[in-house]
Amino acid sequence: MQTVPTSQALAAPMALVPAREHHRVVIIGGGTAGITVAARLRRHGVQGVAIIEPSRKHYYQPLWTLVGAGAARAEDSVRDEADFIPEGTRWIQDRAVEVDPVVRQVSTLSGLRVGYDYLIVAPGIQLNWDKVRGLREALRTPYVSSNYDFELAPKTWKMIQDFDGGTALFTHPSTPVKCAGAPQKIMYLAADYLRRTGKRERSRILFGSGAKAIFGVKPFAAVLERVVERYGIDARFQHNLVEVRGDTREAVFEVTREDGSKAESIIPYDILHVTPPQSAPDFIQRSPLAHADGPCKGWVKADKYTLQHPDFPEVFALGDVSDLPTSRTGAAIRKQAPVLVENLRAVMEGRKPEARYDGYASCPLTTGYGKLLLAEFDYDGKPTPSFPLIDTLQERRDMWLMKKYGLPRLYWGLMLRGRA
Repeated sequence: MQTVPTSQALAAPMALVPAREHHRVVIIGGGTAGITVAARLRRHGVQGVAIIEPSRKHYYQPLWTLVGAGAARAEDSVRDEADFIPEGTRWIQDRAVEVDPVVRQVSTLSGLRVGYDYLIVAPGIQLNWDKVRGLREALRTPYVSSNYDFELAPKTWKMIQDFDGGTALFTHPSTPVKCAGAPQKIMYLAADYLRRTGKRERSRILFGSGAKAIFGVKPFAAVLERVVERYGIDARFQHNLVEVRGDTREAVFEVTREDGSKAESIIPYDILHVTPPQSAPDFIQRSPLAHADGPCKGWVKADKYTLQHPDFPEVFALGDVSDLPTSRTGAAIRKQAPVLVENLRAVMEGRKPEARYDGYASCPLTTGYGKLLLAEFDYDGKPTPSFPLIDTLQERRDMWLMKKYGLPRLYWGLMLRGRA
């Protein structure tokens, strides 16, 4: 082996030694789930917390439905991420790319290795635009948009305004998605707008959904079926979008027949609103934290009641990336966060995690301008209304006002501060 002179050794760069830091609690993700948990930990006096989050901006995504319908402004849905990082919390402005729960370490895109005593997994969900052939190219045309992107939601509104009749097509993928009601909310608002502007009679509204029904909770599904009938919407289930031909304005669906066989259906469109397929982030799918196979493949394992990982007791998960069998909504996170924090503190103190999450989720479904169906339910699919004196199985104007004005204030002012 060649001997390196001392002078050269002293001058040699140290770049081969990876940067490393260690924290008591590391949170992957600074979105709704990550910030809410961090704020609650801070309020309980937990020290040594770090958040790994690359984005400088924080978005209130539920507002994008109203942006796409011309009922809200996109700029009202975004604020600086720095304003919501709790005081005393280390913000690692980087992207997590690998998790090793055996050595308790998260690696980032820049090469930083972040060690932890406890890990909270909340990176959100991944939008897989490229899983639909031709979709990225079609989104560059004036006739295709999606409210699942901050830049595209205003385009949706222009597309609806410019539409003067023909086929308006709305899609829902066969994968889980964040806010499962969002793909149909914009459809109802578009149908109402077309009715109000006298264009409905010369329009055909189609819903191509990879799901088996309009909604997974029967009492609310019954109401939505009447909404579909009221607007005269042609709802086609088990139709999964696989390709968009932007040059000819055609949407290609893979159709699952009753016997399980597959067929292809091509539907021409004049305007198209797409909800992209979604999954856990790639680095999560590759990690030992996720299910390796089965119906929950790729999603992070978490006890449905305690939110603790079954294989790595120092790891907890919540929000869109978890395998919790409930809807992926901000309202679900609002109920999950206090349970997770209480159970994490118990584990830190050597106690058994006993707080329980009952699967509560809420989906405020806009069914027209000034109308909203507030679907609240638990793991058993039982309605769990927050307003016991109000019939939430009815479309209501007061619930519309709550979504447009009340929920954003709750989100920015209370939830992200750990107060609600």
